[in-house]
Amino acid sequence: MTRRHFLGAGLALAAGAALGSPSLASPKVGGRVRPGGAGWPGAGDWDGLKQAVGGRLIRPVPPDVNDPAVRQLMKNPFYVGDQPGLTQSSGWLEAWRSAPSAYAVAAESAADVAQAVRFARAHNLRLVVRGGGHSYLGASNAPDSLMIWTRKMREVRVHQAFTPQGSKAPPVPAVSVGAGCIWLDAYRAVTTEAGRYVQGGGCTTVGVAGLVQGGGFGSHSKGFGTAGASLLEAEVVTADGQVRVVNHVREPELYWALKGGGGGTYGVITRVTLATHPLPQTFGVVQLHIQAKSDEAYKRLLARFVELYATSLCNPHWGEQVRTGTNNRFNVEMVFQGITAAEARAAWMPLVEFCNASPNDYEGQKVLLALDLPARKFWDADFMKNAPGAITQDQRPGVAPGNFWWTGDGEQVGAYWHAYTSLWLPRSLLEPANRAKLVDAWFAATRKWTVGFHFNKGLAGAPPEAIAASRDTATNPDVLDAFALAIIAAASGPAYQGMPLPDLKAAATARDRVHAAMTALRAAAPGAGSYVNETDYFEADWQRAFWGGNYGRLLRVKRRYDPQGLFTVHHGVGSEGWSADGFTRSA
Repeated sequence: MTRRHFLGAGLALAAGAALGSPSLASPKVGGRVRPGGAGWPGAGDWDGLKQAVGGRLIRPVPPDVNDPAVRQLMKNPFYVGDQPGLTQSSGWLEAWRSAPSAYAVAAESAADVAQAVRFARAHNLRLVVRGGGHSYLGASNAPDSLMIWTRKMREVRVHQAFTPQGSKAPPVPAVSVGAGCIWLDAYRAVTTEAGRYVQGGGCTTVGVAGLVQGGGFGSHSKGFGTAGASLLEAEVVTADGQVRVVNHVREPELYWALKGGGGGTYGVITRVTLATHPLPQTFGVVQLHIQAKSDEAYKRLLARFVELYATSLCNPHWGEQVRTGTNNRFNVEMVFQGITAAEARAAWMPLVEFCNASPNDYEGQKVLLALDLPARKFWDADFMKNAPGAITQDQRPGVAPGNFWWTGDGEQVGAYWHAYTSLWLPRSLLEPANRAKLVDAWFAATRKWTVGFHFNKGLAGAPPEAIAASRDTATNPDVLDAFALAIIAAASGPAYQGMPLPDLKAAATARDRVHAAMTALRAAAPGAGSYVNETDYFEADWQRAFWGGNYGRLLRVKRRYDPQGLFTVHHGVGSEGWSADGFTRSA
């Protein structure tokens, strides 16, 4: 802990009495208070909190969505992330809709966070935590709440040799990042500047802390494991208002829960330290778009791809996805690391040759794109802007140079979700005896909706050390044996407050087709789990689906560190005792 963090923690603890002792004030049995209701803090109470956090108490207000200039800005995920009254998704059909909190603490330190936690506990408030704000399930969204907004906590420090506090483990290269950091912050410091790699998210604007707590996959997770598995140490404010530094020797159960046990559940992370890895020489991309001219030809194409993937592509070099549609189109958008473009191209030639052998059945296979680039340049905006259409830069006046997002990710900014489902596909489906079952289910699903197989979000084929590290996390163990995460989803948007909702009948139809597609695919993997960061809001068996056999252990951690349920998120550990909006006790 640096001197600043030590002083911050001490000040937070010393000031606790002014805002109510957490040992004496806890949520009442009936639920939490709302503005205007009995028990809502008075003006003097809010003034006291504002003073305690150095004036950083604000009233979040969404921008004027009817202003054409604002509408244009809302296509920019950096702009949305800078608005405390917005979230990256604008809502979910019949589930939630983005709405500002009543108040927010724009935290700049762990001390600020501790003050907000104590205040929420003392006054029985609904509390939410927002970093990147990318939660599809709306974890950082709750009207009538107090929000802890960590956007300004953006410090990044690269370590040549880091040892967790109290540990005798040998030092390792690492990076420490504040709770408000997005992955582009981490990649620029670790890869562009220091020439190493940190396993994080694929989207540049996803929050670091939130991804780690959800388990965390990026484009190269097949090679390096999950983000949660890279966690060496975390600074976290728990429900009692204490600032704790946790790792494998200091409060190891809480440390373990933070590695995939779900964000916004055990406390507020204020800093994480992640192991870094040697940087491969190259990163690259393969694109291939094949059109099958009949259903029968499409099924044969799927079968040939499954064979190719099982024998040649299920290894640490490959990540990202293949998308298959109702129109019999097969779209490859894969990335690779540690091999050359020539080697990548050679890996895909058997599929191209398969299609070439039946020219009346397939077209498009002759346009196979395989490109590589120096891995150190992958998050360098000055370099990547030379790749037409690859990135979109944040060109607002006065912003830090180098901000960009992958152009394809822009489709999700402000998304209003009609449905989102995911399923881990076990490696056993790649065995020759089981491939027909996989192909039949996959094809049946594509008759209903577009299906994506995200190969980097399953660890089958990863190096043993990456699997071992990921096994020591709270993520559903299904991921260790999964060759891919299947994602089937539908969205429109944006539909923030003040904007019209989509055609609800059409949205419901899309939802039903998504669910029908997932039902068809699930026939190949009944009982398989789902990824908590990318999943169905209405998942019925969520405890098992998200965490499998780890749920009981996670619940014990929750009851130890947050027995009154101050931190409540939809389908988070321990949320069985609360209503969906987190205001009313149901048990």
